[in-house]
Parts: sequence; C-alpha cells; structure tokens
Amino acid sequence: MNEPLLTLELPTIAKIKSGKVREIFDLGDSLLFVATDRISAFDCIMPNGIPRKGEVLTQISHFWFDQLENLIPNHRRAKAHDPLPSVLQPYLSQVSGRSMIVEKAQPLPIECVVRGYLAGSGWKEYQQSGSVCGISLPGGLLESAELPEPIFTPATKAETGHDENISYAQAEKIVGPAIVAQARQLSLAIYKHAREYARQRGIIIADTKFEFGLFNGRLLLIDEVLTPDSSRFWPADQYAPGRSQPSFDKQFVRDYLETLSWDKKPPAPSLPAEIVARTTTKYLEAFELLTGHPL
Repeated sequence: MNEPLLTLELPTIAKIKSGKVREIFDLGDSLLFVATDRISAFDCIMPNGIPRKGEVLTQISHFWFDQLENLIPNHRRAKAHDPLPSVLQPYLSQVSGRSMIVEKAQPLPIECVVRGYLAGSGWKEYQQSGSVCGISLPGGLLESAELPEPIFTPATKAETGHDENISYAQAEKIVGPAIVAQARQLSLAIYKHAREYARQRGIIIADTKFEFGLFNGRLLLIDEVLTPDSSRFWPADQYAPGRSQPSFDKQFVRDYLETLSWDKKPPAPSLPAEIVARTTTKYLEAFELLTGHPL
C-alpha cells in the first residue's frame, strides 16, 4: 500500500494555510489546493493517515463539479485531467491526482448543510425538541429516518473544534438575506440532484455540507463537494431506519476509537494497520460506486 502523504511543503511556492486535510498554496492569480491523507476524528488529527484518501476526496470533488456545472459555476481553474502548470512540474509526484487549481473566491463565513435523513447532531436535537436547527419535524421519526423533505441547516465555521448549528435568521445576519436565500436554494437543488444520482449507484447521501464563495460578484461552489468527508454516505442495500447506519465515511474510524479508553483529546492514538487498510478500501469503494470506475 502507498505511504500516506501527511505533510507537504513546496519550497518555491508560498503556503497560505494548512487545514485538517488540505494544504493551500498561492499561485499568484489562483490557489492550489492539495488534499493530504490526514484524517481527523473528534476534532483530533490522527498521527497516521489513510493512504490515497486525498486522491479520493479530490477526484470525487472533480467528478461532482463536472456533474453540477449546469446548476452552479464552481471555483476550478482546471479540470481533473488538465495538465498542471510548469511551476508545479517539480512536485508532480506529490501533488498529482490530489490537487486542484482554483479561483481566489471569498468564502462565505457559514457552512451550508443539507439534511435528508435524521442522523448525527440532528438526531440528538430531534430527540430533545422534535426539531432540527429550529425546523419542526413530524413526531415519531426513527434514527436515520428519511425526512419528508430535505432541510437546510446552516452552521458557523470553526477553525478548531466543532462547527456550530445556527438558525436561518442567524445566517441572514452573518451574510445577508439575499446571499443566504441564494445559498439555500442552490444547496437544496444540488443535494436533491446528487442524492438521486447516488441512490441509483447504491449510495444514500444522508446529509452533506457545501461551501460557497463570492468571486467577481457571483456565488461559486467551492472547496470539496459531496465527498465521504463532507457527507454521510450510507450503502443503500444495508439501509434500515431505527439505528445508526454502516457508512463509507470516517465513521468507521470513529467507531474503532470509541472502543478505546482515549479521552478524545490530543495526542490522538495511532490507528492499527487493519483499520487504516479497511478505511482506504471504504474510500476507494465510494469513489468506484459513484463514478463507475476504479481510481
């Protein structure tokens, strides 16, 4: 198995930011996003990564950007198989397959979350209040139940720790009513389109979060889109409401960590080789199901 890429420095190119997964570099009139193989759980980055994870995230995002271009423009300057610029030629072995060249859009300071099923923090809130992010739902829904209609539940962005769910009214105060209305309409349209496609391929997209940015006065779809890191992917043939679902995302890693006596604070424990290998398989399987071909 390939060695995971955990850190990246490109000596001739300035790094702007290092996130939980992505390294962002300045190419002058554009940005270079490079997805590493780092994996985080419970807001801690694991000391060992998941080989090929960064490739999967990048190539799934490229796939969806291609699929969604008729719905909304995106921030890509180059598609998946376009040649990389000459400035990146010395680093091809490090960035090939896991990089994306994008416009310098100004990201909205909110996450645009769409939920089609009752899971995660939404399920916990529903059990207490019968609502999710202030949106009332019918009584008697089971865990993992499909909602009558997908709902838009924005959240704040957190550099560290958890994003925090907010109401629609709070989102309006942060970015303005017109932008939130456009982001909500686009988020629901993208999710419904993707959910129908993925279901035909054997994947339920239970929920997802989108990022939008402003560039030359237009709203663009940015960052990663509809990946196993930004979404809950469930195998459709194993779906059964009333319980948590098996998944193609990093829930598999979380489930393993829950069996340990770890306090969920840094330093995180190393993942065993078996967990790493099975997680790589999960990511690659999600890519192949969605695209119809192996990575």
